[in-house]
Amino acid sequence: MEMYEKISNDIKEAMKAKDKVALATLRNIKKVLLEAKTAPGANDTVSDEAAIKIIQKLVKQGRESATLYQSQGRTDLAEEELAQVAVMEKYLPAQMSEQEIEAALKAIIAEVGASSPQEMGKVMGVATKQLSGKADGRVISTIVKRLLA
Repeated sequence: MEMYEKISNDIKEAMKAKDKVALATLRNIKKVLLEAKTAPGANDTVSDEAAIKIIQKLVKQGRESATLYQSQGRTDLAEEELAQVAVMEKYLPAQMSEQEIEAALKAIIAEVGASSPQEMGKVMGVATKQLSGKADGRVISTIVKRLLA
């Protein structure tokens, strides 16, 4: 089942369950996906890969908002954002652990033949494609810096 259809079905389930947080979150995701579907050149479709990237962006924004709310002493709003993030994360692929990321990056470094920090760009190019959706870019970057140092 396509991601867009799954979210539409889950909206119905959230309505039946009277889950206000899930319902609001899923409606927001559907709105953003619909905007992507109707964007020029989208051919009225959104691939699952594109949908995952959109949801990842929404998760990142939600976490940043929660951090901002916490720094301003608004824990009520921070908790609301984090609850929405938890709903969105159900639609993302499982995130790799740091050990798994490091093992994958060691293989990529060997494959690319990088040996110095100046070759970080080569490694990052391959790593971001291979680990897309499975690992955060900042974590990848930090581990690559450490391995090439």
